[in-house]
Amino acid sequence: MHLKDHNVRAPLDLFHRTYHSLLRSSGEIQIQALAEQYAAFEPSLHHHVRADAPDPAALTYTSLRLPGCIDAVRLVLMGQSHEVFARHGYGDVLTWQPVSAPGRRRKMFFDGRDTLAVLVASPSDVDDLIPILVAFQIEWNKIHTLLSDRRLLSALERLRDNVDIPEAERAELLAAAGLARDDIARLRTIWGDHMAERLLRIGEWKKRFAVRMLGGSIMDYERATLRWWWKIEHELANTRFSERPVYFVSSNTHSLVNLLSGFALRHTSELLEFIRQRDHGGLLAEHEKIIAEQVPSSIENFFYYVQKKYQAEPASQAYFAQRAAEEHELGIHRMPSKFYVDVDAQVIELNKLDPARIDPRIRVEGVERLRASNALILNIDYPLGLAAYHILKIVGRSVGQLCGVYVLGKAATLNGKIGDVLIPNVIYDEHTDNIYSFAPAFSAADVEPYLAHGSVLDNQKAVTSRGTFLQNAAFLDALYRDFFTDVEMEGGPYLNAVYEHTFAERYPHDENVSFLRPPFDLGFLHYASDTPYSKGLNLGSRNLSYFGMDPTYATSLAVARRILQQEVARLG
Repeated sequence: MHLKDHNVRAPLDLFHRTYHSLLRSSGEIQIQALAEQYAAFEPSLHHHVRADAPDPAALTYTSLRLPGCIDAVRLVLMGQSHEVFARHGYGDVLTWQPVSAPGRRRKMFFDGRDTLAVLVASPSDVDDLIPILVAFQIEWNKIHTLLSDRRLLSALERLRDNVDIPEAERAELLAAAGLARDDIARLRTIWGDHMAERLLRIGEWKKRFAVRMLGGSIMDYERATLRWWWKIEHELANTRFSERPVYFVSSNTHSLVNLLSGFALRHTSELLEFIRQRDHGGLLAEHEKIIAEQVPSSIENFFYYVQKKYQAEPASQAYFAQRAAEEHELGIHRMPSKFYVDVDAQVIELNKLDPARIDPRIRVEGVERLRASNALILNIDYPLGLAAYHILKIVGRSVGQLCGVYVLGKAATLNGKIGDVLIPNVIYDEHTDNIYSFAPAFSAADVEPYLAHGSVLDNQKAVTSRGTFLQNAAFLDALYRDFFTDVEMEGGPYLNAVYEHTFAERYPHDENVSFLRPPFDLGFLHYASDTPYSKGLNLGSRNLSYFGMDPTYATSLAVARRILQQEVARLG
């Protein structure tokens, strides 16, 4: 079987079509109505969906992507902006409690009773959220059924009250609940001290989610994205975006600005003192090994990581106030998103950067000539799926000139390991069935000097999936059979926008498109955070943590160097 074979996609397409057609209704849709079709396609992230015992990996994954208030939620409302919510009778949604999930960046508001309002930037948010709700409800109700055993309830009550349970009894109870010791440890990690209390709550009632879509037209999504962009233009009115060359980067909110400001590298003493005071023994030991050259890790990346941990400390306020002042001086403007598309942005004026302060690894030849530049870097916190199309389309038509489009982000790898970097030159977009081929701006040689712990695999074929849950074993096998080894969510939508910047027509469907001479520099860098062939181990059960800094900064260094080199060359 191959990727475009009907039998490969049919179960996935059926589930996808079913919930999108149901969501056209103006009323509430019961999540239970989707459970059977969901289980029928056997999601790769939910291996034990039909088992009576809980699936800890699926429960972990979904719990990390839903807010803590989800236990009380019955109704989930989805809309594109507060205006859309107001049109449907929820004009007070901005007064609701803002809530968040540790594993998914999405604006959500809880009414304090049983309703959750979710801001969706594109249909990809729907494709992400609906399967998560289905999976969470299935796992909740499995545990609810098991907790009819009075012994389990009694044990959980004792755990809640901090009463020790003998090891033999604990093992017997875990077996009765279909859980291993590692499973409980995993749940304790994500639910913390409230694990027993939360399990007892699950035992009280069955979960019966309902969802309702408010709005949902293409215009609703584009209007929300346009208002997101207008806010940036308004707050930086003197920047005159329509007159400036722009390098567009889709990445994260920390790595690129850290490299271009170099602030952490000038404050290493304070950062080291922080980890000494907080007794971060592992980090101190890592620092000593780096200094002694016993490990290949980068000292610069180490301090960027410590700075990120330091930000959570109340005592760091003065440090980060100084950083903000220096960034303003260097022409680095942070633009947090408000109620529209949940994508923070950073605008960087290249002529205000100080070559003496930037990370030494990006001091390219001729960097001092940037003083004469009028170019900007627009760096955004990577959007989810189809939102990428709307953002690049609107940015591209609003700036003076696009000089480059560079996309960094996580991906699943079918032929590598976690921490590897994947560089595609072919991307299949599952939304449109288009196959895009292009000459990438990057090769392995651009990343390898900065990657300490993984491999760089260039000339890869990537696939833009509709959603992390919308995959199964047959789909992954078909990908691998057709040599698609890099699975991500933004490449296709970005390339659809690139198509419209290149040709005088809307992006096509089911075509092979070759960008032999794209209108601007174009490159994708993906770092592997998931290996789908490792059953039961997924993004929810692994954490890149400190070692995730290695591929993140290796790819960010490649992008920063590329932009500076391109701009120096443009200036002549």
